[in-house]
Amino acid sequence: MEAVSRGALSGIGNTPLVELVRVVPPGSARIMVKLEFANPTGSMKDRMARTAIEGAASDGRLQPGDTVVEYTAGTTGVSLAFVCAALGYGLHIVFSDAFSREKYLMMQAFGAIIEEVPSDGGQINEALIQSMIARAGELAAEPGRWWCDQLNNHDAILGYASLGEEIWTQTGGRIDAFVQSVATAHSIHGAAGAIRAHGADLHVTAVEPAESPVLSGGPTGSHRIEGIGIGFIPPLWEPDQVDDIQTVSSGEAIAMARRLTREEGLFAGVSSGANVVAALRVAERLGPDATVVTILCDSGLRYLSTELYRDA
Repeated sequence: MEAVSRGALSGIGNTPLVELVRVVPPGSARIMVKLEFANPTGSMKDRMARTAIEGAASDGRLQPGDTVVEYTAGTTGVSLAFVCAALGYGLHIVFSDAFSREKYLMMQAFGAIIEEVPSDGGQINEALIQSMIARAGELAAEPGRWWCDQLNNHDAILGYASLGEEIWTQTGGRIDAFVQSVATAHSIHGAAGAIRAHGADLHVTAVEPAESPVLSGGPTGSHRIEGIGIGFIPPLWEPDQVDDIQTVSSGEAIAMARRLTREEGLFAGVSSGANVVAALRVAERLGPDATVVTILCDSGLRYLSTELYRDA
């Protein structure tokens, strides 16, 4: 009998890797997708939340009884709420009405205190993100608070090394390209770095919203792809670690997420749709002998009240 793991955090990681069957056209490389919605809260952010909290606790930045503070589009917030509940820390979240109500309700269910910064008609843009960051900074200045500050948190990058190691093992080392959307840039750098550490000749493609192509040198703008595209260059972005950047519109991402659900049976969020759109472009270029891996970042259950699935 297999030993039973102790504690909820032991459920993080070791998620399935599956090949797409119906949305990939003939003549393209095979596309494998990592089902990160199989993590305990339904997202890849469980990985970084655990390493960020445990890292801060191990060196004394986070003390017993402290409250964690963070700005979030909700996915990181849910994962932090889960980890804080499991480890006994309080959590104060700065959120916005631009992001799905399901995320709000999940954070609340785990016991987080949540305050919302109003958006401009639900648009995600630099002004909104900067105002959320500013408010979190104010809260973090209070006694007994520790600010996760995900955009500047180096421990968070380490959380995705396991993602890269799992991909390497699950593909048997047969991976030619890795495609991932960018918010903090932790997941693309952490996972790709772990794969390249095995000596892989890996092509890395970053994905960002077409309406706000700042990584590509374009203007900041508003978009509707939750969880990515913060509207400015992330502080820990390393452009020399990326081979190309693909821009995907909100409409393309939404349409592909719906296709994944209906044609592949993979119920994922809008950033996952963006990843697959970009992966299909890379797969077409590389041809049938190559393998492309991308991420299904979180579950579609978080977006039932949004335009992604409400009007599908």
